Amino acid sequence: MRPSARPRGDLSVDDALGAALADMVRRTGAAIGGAYLIEEPAALLRLVALCGLPLDFTAPWQRLALTAPVPVADAIEEDRLVWVGGQDEMARRYPRAATVLPYPFALAAVPVRGVRRRWGGVVLMWPADHPDRVTARERHHITASARRLARLLDGSPVPPTLFEEPRIVPVGSPRHPAQTALAAVDYLDRLPDGALALDLEGRITFMSGTAARLLGRDAQRLLGTRPWQSLPWLDDLRYEERYRMAVVSRTPVSFSVRRPPDQWLTFHLHPDDSGISVRITAEPEPSEPAPGRTGPEPPDPAPGRTESTRAGRTESARAGRTESARAAHTEPVPTEPVPTAPGRLYQLIHQAAALTETVTTADLVALIADQILPAFGAQGLVLSTVEAGRLRITGTHGYPADVVDRLDALPLDTGLTPAGQVLASGAPAFFGSPAELAHSYPRAPLISGKKAWAFLPLVVSGRAVGCCVLSYDRPHTFTADERAVLTPLARLLAQALDRARLYDTQHHLVHQLQQALLPRTLPALPGLEVAARYLPAAHGIEVGGDFYDLLRLDGTGVAAVIGDVEGHSMAAAALMGQVRTAIHAHATAGAAPDQVLARTNRLLADLASDLLVTCLYAHLDLARHEVVLAGAGHVPPLLRPAAGPARPLHLDPGPPLGVDTGARYPLTREPLPPGAVLALYTDGLVERPRTDVQQATADLADHLTHADVHDLERLIDALVHRAWPAGGHTDDLAVLLLRTAG
Repeated sequence: MRPSARPRGDLSVDDALGAALADMVRRTGAAIGGAYLIEEPAALLRLVALCGLPLDFTAPWQRLALTAPVPVADAIEEDRLVWVGGQDEMARRYPRAATVLPYPFALAAVPVRGVRRRWGGVVLMWPADHPDRVTARERHHITASARRLARLLDGSPVPPTLFEEPRIVPVGSPRHPAQTALAAVDYLDRLPDGALALDLEGRITFMSGTAARLLGRDAQRLLGTRPWQSLPWLDDLRYEERYRMAVVSRTPVSFSVRRPPDQWLTFHLHPDDSGISVRITAEPEPSEPAPGRTGPEPPDPAPGRTESTRAGRTESARAGRTESARAAHTEPVPTEPVPTAPGRLYQLIHQAAALTETVTTADLVALIADQILPAFGAQGLVLSTVEAGRLRITGTHGYPADVVDRLDALPLDTGLTPAGQVLASGAPAFFGSPAELAHSYPRAPLISGKKAWAFLPLVVSGRAVGCCVLSYDRPHTFTADERAVLTPLARLLAQALDRARLYDTQHHLVHQLQQALLPRTLPALPGLEVAARYLPAAHGIEVGGDFYDLLRLDGTGVAAVIGDVEGHSMAAAALMGQVRTAIHAHATAGAAPDQVLARTNRLLADLASDLLVTCLYAHLDLARHEVVLAGAGHVPPLLRPAAGPARPLHLDPGPPLGVDTGARYPLTREPLPPGAVLALYTDGLVERPRTDVQQATADLADHLTHADVHDLERLIDALVHRAWPAGGHTDDLAVLLLRTAG
């Protein structure tokens, strides 16, 4: 009998989820693990639990779109395990992810699917020495662990909490302190090499006296700090990058640095799941550059920071021994994770890559809210564009509606906020507290109630396009590091906003053209309920060629038409208008369905168009309760009787229009009893990446079988959501539903 996956009474669902992730990491032999949950209805993935990796490493990955080009999103979308065997494969399949994690490791992403819903996914990472292929045993452990996690979530009476930051989960049991800690410290101090211990966040948790002497600092001043932040001659991105490589790849790393004025030190980093052991060796100055020695000419340390006498070194060693003994018995004081310089750099790279994928202004606002705000610890966003000397708000996050109304359409020279000034100067402005902002703009802090602000001018080629304001709910000190990243980020945001505004304008015009070519309304026909929908592709500004129509023929006869012109262009739209007009003319003249298509086919030959057209024509006889269909290479319609399952109607279709001027289009007759639903649609509803069309059609029929058909508009919504649950359909799609009275 399978044991229950319900959390124990002493564990909340959040604790149980973290414990399950840690157990999954241990069972699979991974070094790093992260659990993602789907955040509805935003179709986002939230990192909710993390083990084996510092929190600041995950800043670009804490919130992801379900359609993001990353392994975990693919695993959830395709409902399968995604394996990436190494750095080369990552760069080939997921180049954006590889730019942020340029380290050797193996990775698996697996979906967490429950009985009735998709919960999310899990990412696991192994050290660089892992084989590039996953074994059958590993695959079983990974998928079985994911199923256990899904059962845990299915059995929980309440869903997990989506915290702003993921929970850090320890993988192993706490280590027992050494019984002879002082003796161990004495042993290390007698050795010529120095010994350091770093936690996974990079902070020094232990230091021998020899290490303090070699580094030239008191141990008391270094414990709890990061070496590249507390030692000026280690303040170089390349050295911190070696630490990041050791953490992610779990492989030993070595590098050499010259400590001023002329002492060469070699650092050997040995990582595991609990931290990094560092051995420091002193070497004579080489006569020529030695392999592996890296680093620029370091600056001289500040006066008084390096002990130059034997007495000073002795005192340093004593201090180091005392603090080392303390470190052996105490844990380092936890501090808020602050992204380090390479972390900021990789955030900028990741955000730059993400900005290139934004299309609309809404995409840009969502990206800033989901990725940039968390990366800088901000809670509020106001994105404005310059229009006729005013700042029009195009997107916000974390502001109530009344505040947005007061801030919208302010003149650039209002003097109420710094926005106009930063646009005039082109330089960002940072205010760490209401008092700082009130000094120059007394009314500004009272409007929003925020406590700190970064005003970023969005300027393209000397032209002001807008302003982006990041705000904080508490006072915030803007470090030089943050300012250095936000300034170039503002230029990237400006380019993205300018591009998105152009897209929005063009898309609006194209959408208007498309709507003009489709019927404004469908005729009201006794004995027949109808609903129709056209949805353009989620990306791209070129107009599509999908169309539909409904024609009254006589007292009881109705013609329903749906079609798709090849391509997405103005030529496709123009041809769609001509085809729709031709079908309308032939149908109302009394031609049979096969003749309507045959005559329209000959018209395309006369037009000498290079584009093909698929089409489905249905003649409904409401008195005889019958439908006669003719198809030209189009996807089959679905028919759901009043009682019974829905099914695709298998026609004997002719070729698409425009292929063969002498083509014939056979007729298919089907009963259409009262209460039946006939669904016509274009291929955008069933043709999806990595999905079999026949299976997608069968799934659509199954959904129609069990759906409520009394509200056809809601039924269309349900069909589209079934086909594209996360949105983002890559092709135009049209749907025409007809239900006979009964």
